[in-house]
Amino acid sequence: MLVDDAGRGPLRRSTLRAIQTVGRRLDYGTPVYDREWDLLIVLDGCRPDTLTTVGTPFPFVDGIDRFRSVGSCSSEWLTRTFGAERADAVAGTAMVTGNTWTDRYLDPDAFAALDEVWKYAWDDGLGTVPAGAITDRAVALARERAPERLVVHYMQPHHPFVPDPIADDEGMARTGARSSDANPWVALRRGDVSVGRVRRAYESNLRYVLESVETLLENVAADRAVITADHANLFGEWGLYGHPMHTPVPALVTVPWVETEGRDDGAYDPTLSPPEPLPVGRIYGTGDAADRLAALGYR
Repeated sequence: MLVDDAGRGPLRRSTLRAIQTVGRRLDYGTPVYDREWDLLIVLDGCRPDTLTTVGTPFPFVDGIDRFRSVGSCSSEWLTRTFGAERADAVAGTAMVTGNTWTDRYLDPDAFAALDEVWKYAWDDGLGTVPAGAITDRAVALARERAPERLVVHYMQPHHPFVPDPIADDEGMARTGARSSDANPWVALRRGDVSVGRVRRAYESNLRYVLESVETLLENVAADRAVITADHANLFGEWGLYGHPMHTPVPALVTVPWVETEGRDDGAYDPTLSPPEPLPVGRIYGTGDAADRLAALGYR
């Protein structure tokens, strides 16, 4: 998303447009299918430096490498990761996701299973999909279907910051054609909130989702589990905030790559189920992507 203020917005917009003009013509990053994994855990908007700081208490966050993503926003990452050129690999992949862009950019029939959890487990009070809902469905799908590959896409640490919401972040409740002006990145640029305050909230949201990732890794068997992100998030680098599309700024397209493993000790009993009946080979509910995207501050 692009945010600006009244004072320096035009300059920042022109800088962004120039970057995007180049970015649209570039193939940057490495597709995740070029690496080995059977469980891919995607933390939406996660910066590797923040994961280094927050992940210390979690034993599975060890040996954090850096990886260049193929996208600077979720929609770009989805189209460049799961496109027709990788049809064979995608056909053996099951995906559990809270990211609402899947409705616009993915073909459910291309996957072994596509569980769009946001369509039936969206929390209106939080303005997002709780991390626990994604874990529930991922554990259930792994046990029931034992897919060749499993992608688990959590919405955190992307705002809204569940444990520590930013005051007046009303963008998640608005609908319409324009991005909301009430989100942490606009507030940060305008000076309505400090960088430290937003960073603390962002870190708490990452800590929150890592607790669910811990449960996931204790209940899904995977010899090659990887924790990564679709893109990172800008905190003022190059005068930009958030994660604009087609913007290959290093701080935005550099994401973490943590190799670990998962085991299924059977201790966790998922309770969330999608609505029925389910089409054969597909798992997804019904919902309106436009409202959910607006809730996250997108156009």
